[in-house]
Order: sequence, then C-alpha cells, then structure tokens
Amino acid sequence: MQNKGPYYLTTAIAYTSGRPHIGNNYEIVMADSIARFKRKEGYEVYFQTGTDEHGQKIELKAQEAGVTPKEFVDNIAGIIRGMCDLLNVSYDKFIRTTDGYHEKQVQKMFKRFYDQGDIYKGAYEGMYCTPCESFWTESQLVDGKCPDCGREVKPAKEEAYFFRMSKYADRLIQHINEHPEFIQPVSRKNEMMNNFLLPGLQDLCVSRTSFKWGIPVDFDDRHVVYVWLDALSNYITGIGYDAEGNSTEQYKKLWPADLHLIGKDIIRFHTIYWPIFLMALGEPLPKQIFGHPWLLMNGGKMSKSKGNVIYVNDLADFFGVDAVRYYMLHEMPYENDGNATWELIAERTNSDLANTLGNLVNRTVSMSNKYFGGVVADKGIADALIDEDLKAVATGALGAVREKMDTLRVADALTEIFGIFKRCNKYIDETEPWVLAKDAAKSDRLATVLYHLVESITIGASLLEPFMPETAAKIAGQLNTSLRDFEDLDKFGLYTSGNKVTDQPEILFARLDMKEVQKREEELKAAMAASEEDGGEPAAGSDTSVIDIEGKPEVTYDDFAKLQFQVGEIIACEAVPKSKKLLCSKVRIGSQVKQIVSGIKACYTPEEMVGKKVMVLVNLKPATLAGVVSEGMLLCAEDEAGNFCLMKPEKDMSAGAEIC
Repeated sequence: MQNKGPYYLTTAIAYTSGRPHIGNNYEIVMADSIARFKRKEGYEVYFQTGTDEHGQKIELKAQEAGVTPKEFVDNIAGIIRGMCDLLNVSYDKFIRTTDGYHEKQVQKMFKRFYDQGDIYKGAYEGMYCTPCESFWTESQLVDGKCPDCGREVKPAKEEAYFFRMSKYADRLIQHINEHPEFIQPVSRKNEMMNNFLLPGLQDLCVSRTSFKWGIPVDFDDRHVVYVWLDALSNYITGIGYDAEGNSTEQYKKLWPADLHLIGKDIIRFHTIYWPIFLMALGEPLPKQIFGHPWLLMNGGKMSKSKGNVIYVNDLADFFGVDAVRYYMLHEMPYENDGNATWELIAERTNSDLANTLGNLVNRTVSMSNKYFGGVVADKGIADALIDEDLKAVATGALGAVREKMDTLRVADALTEIFGIFKRCNKYIDETEPWVLAKDAAKSDRLATVLYHLVESITIGASLLEPFMPETAAKIAGQLNTSLRDFEDLDKFGLYTSGNKVTDQPEILFARLDMKEVQKREEELKAAMAASEEDGGEPAAGSDTSVIDIEGKPEVTYDDFAKLQFQVGEIIACEAVPKSKKLLCSKVRIGSQVKQIVSGIKACYTPEEMVGKKVMVLVNLKPATLAGVVSEGMLLCAEDEAGNFCLMKPEKDMSAGAEIC
C-alpha cells in the first residue's frame, strides 16, 4: 500500500463535568470512522481525543460531591475513556488537560502572549454562564439567558487578563476568504463571519480570579487561565509543541492538523479564538474545522433534567456496539440535527442490519454449505446482464464511498456500502439459487452465483470495516477470508476459488422484538429516575439493575477478625512489563509503604491511580505475580461485564485509617 503521509485528526476534548450521553459520543465515533478509513487509504493517521478538566463548573461539581476537583475529574475522565474503549475507538492519544506537560505549555503560551503585548490586565463586568464558562453583555443574551446553552446567567465582576482579538481579526477574515474549505459546512462559516467577525471582535477574557481550579498564571498567581485557552491548546501540546521553540519532531510532522472535528455549539471557539491564538504563536492554522450537527432525542436536546438522556453503554449492552455505531453514523445528516430513540435504533437494526446485511451473509453461507459442502468455486457460468451489473455495483462502490468521505458525508458513505448488500439480495432474487439447485445440469451456474455473492460480500465488508470493525471481521471469518486493502476493491474475483466458508454460520444481528425494546427502555428510565431522586446517577459502564452472585460459605466473626483492612493512598503506579492486565501500585498505609499488584489495567491507567485513597486488605500473605511481589490487595467491585471500580472511602480519610 502506498504511504500517503501523515494525517492528524482530533475531536473536541470532552468536558469532565459529568457522564456523557449518546449525543456526546457521536463525535468520537464519527472521528473513529474517518481515522480508520484514512488508515485503509494509506495515511499515517494520528488520532487524538481526551478530556477538558478545568473550570468553575467542575470546581462546583466537586464541592457538591464532597471530593477534590482532581478526584472528581479523575473519575469522569476514566468514564469517558471507558466509553471510547467500549465503542471500539482507535485513538492514538488520550490527552487530559491536567497532564503536567500540557499545563506547563499553557503557562508558557500565556506568558508569551503577555510579553508580546497580546494580553493585558483589566476587569470584566457582565453576565456569566457557568456551564459554558462564558461572559456575555446584556445585548448578547437571548431572552435574558445564555445564547449558547439557554441557561441562566448571573452578574459577575472580576479582575482579568484580556486577549487583543481585534489585532488579528483582519488576518483571520482574509484566511477564511482565501481558504473556503477551512470552515465546514458552509453555513457554519457564514454564521461566524456575519455574526462575529464582520461586526467586530471584542477582546477576550483569558483568566479568572473567582475560583482556583485551573492552570495558574505563573507570574500572577491570583489568576488561573481561562478554560478555553487551556482546552484549545491541547491540539498542539498533545503532539509536542513547545512555546519556547523546542517542539518535537512529531509536532513538526503532524501540525497543522488535517481536521478538527467538533460540535456546532463550539464552532466559535475553534474558528475564531483558536486560529487567533495560533496566529499570535506564529503557527499555521489547521486545514479544516468541521462543525457537525447534534444528535437529538425526539427532536430535543438531551438533558437529564428532561429525562430524555440515552447512555451509550445501555444501548451497546442491548443492541451491540456495532449496531450503535451504525445508527449514530448513518442517521446523522451532514448539516442538520439527527434524532435518536430506542424505537428508531431498533427499527434500523431490524431493517438494515438484521434483514439487509445479516440475512444476506447467513443465506449465502448456508446455501454454500447446503449445496457444495461449504466449497465456493467460480465455474465461470455467468449471465452477462445480471452478473455484470452486480460486479459493477461491487467494484464501483469504492470510488463513491471515497467521494463521500472526502467531504465528510459519512452517512452517505454508509448508504453506498449498503448498496452492495442490497444489490446482493436482489441478485439472489434474480438468480433463485434454490431453483438452480433442483437441476443438476445447472450446478456450475449455481456455484458461480454463490461465488459472486461471496466475492461481493467480501468487498462490501472490507469497505464496512472503518464504520463497523467487529462486524466486518465477523463476516470475513464466516467467509474464511481476509478483509482487503482499498487498492484491491475495484477488482472482482480475488476470492480464492475452492475455498471453504464456515460450516457454522453465525447470526450477525438478530431481529428485535419491539416489546422487549420498549420494556428495556422503561426499565432504564425508571432506574434513572430513582437515581435522580437519590441525588446521583448510574456509573458509566454499569447496568442499573441489580446483580446476583453465587454465595460463599458462611464465616465466623473470628475468621473475619483475622483480616486487617485499612485506608491506603496510592503514591506511585506503573504497568507490570510482563502482563497485559496488571498494575503495580506503591500504597502508603500509615508510616509504611506496601507494593500491591492488581489486575485492573483494563479499567485504570497508572496516571489515574496515583493520588487515590483506596481500601486495602493489608495482611494478605505476599505472592508473586508476573515476577512482581504483591504485599496486599486493593478492594474492588466488579460488574457482570468485567468492569472494575476501586472501593474508596466516602469521605477523605487519613492513609492508615482502620476499616472496621
């Protein structure tokens, strides 16, 4: 495959104020499909995502939860990363804005802006929206509320540093006019030009003094860096940018980004503030910023307060990961908002995935086994009209799909791919293999028909891989073949004649009973309502129903009293080199430090472990795991899906406190 060079793709980093819903997850799945597609085209893709972890809203949320801001964001960042992994997202970098290297570079950038005269100290007085971390003038409000999110705003006045946006406004307008592809879709570009740039930019508040949870301005420690300057910078700090001129080779290779994929609600920050920050740094601007629409529920924006939130782990548990990916990608229009409900997802699963795709693969494999013992052979007995049309559809799909993906019309690309599967189903109706099977003289024609079906499905599955990777792999497995590189998808007849398909075809997608779908949705709504009454929310990656496990024999109090449980503080953690599952933690318990090995690498990174207060079984006999001595046990909870959660004290307790 020809190496087409680097391709740097980013999503907006997710704000760690709470558990994300399916509307927040759409973007990461879309980005993943683009990244996977570009890799198959021969690009060296670098795909970065992550979490935005500073700001007043998080400070307040942490106070409400009775934890430190760092503990709060550690938990939510773990949930968000877990959802990315659940959705089979192939990111190369997961950045957190609490990462030390990021914070250091943000401080360097802020100081550089100040030294250049781009930043000056002043005072801000206006209306402040805490959820959006944004100041507004009275004239900018809509019905007295925040124009971005529609929530309440409050008067605020504080000393702050400001960025001279107007200094770079003309340069940005010129860049947008000279690079029509820079902001997409075009409607987003028009909105930014007409509503913000052309009327004249106001200077931007870039620091705060009314809260502390942010990156400190190192030359004026009363101030913390405004969350948007902090967050936007991740796109360059994550790949090795240095504000003092010592950027890494990776940065020089990857920047400028090929694509920033973001939601339409934050288009202003990315197409105005971010480019101006880059201009002030003397760095090139990203090649394209795409503001995708929202995924709504029943036509309205998802909100816990409205009771219309859908969580992706609940959907994946019921429908399967690839079915959820398919729905999010196929049902989101290019420019207008999409819609999601349990009923709509079920209907699309039944029609497209169970009927069009799943039934096609199952029928083809089953007929190959029934008529030829699973052997698929091209006997060369073709119908010039029918067979050539099937071949044309299969081999012509690559060009059509590429054209759609080049303009980020992902839903249309999926439609083109499913056009192959629909044509295969039509081909079955046209050739009627069950009729051919009744005439021994037509055996070679029947064999050719089945070969053409297997070949066409292989092409379709290879194109489907970036969008539904697990399903594509399952199809290839059932056909006993490999998914192909794109450079081979305009050729027909590469499936090895005489190869055997599996003798045990698997149903890819079972048809769903709509009553069962409705029942599951109602159960989750009831559980969510109960959780809201309790003042909490279900943890990500878990089922809200109860779990029963097999009971163990009763023990006496004397047996239990032999076990020593204490609170421990993790002061260091690293992966165990010889294991894919183990983490080795240094745990402070009173005045001693114990080394404890735990099989929780799938759910926690070493960085996430450090600083946590955990419950420890202290007097467990030492054991050696993967060559490393373990001197105790960290207590965890495990759900039916194998997800682990460390047991932590409800309140902040001293390391060494006895658990009794």
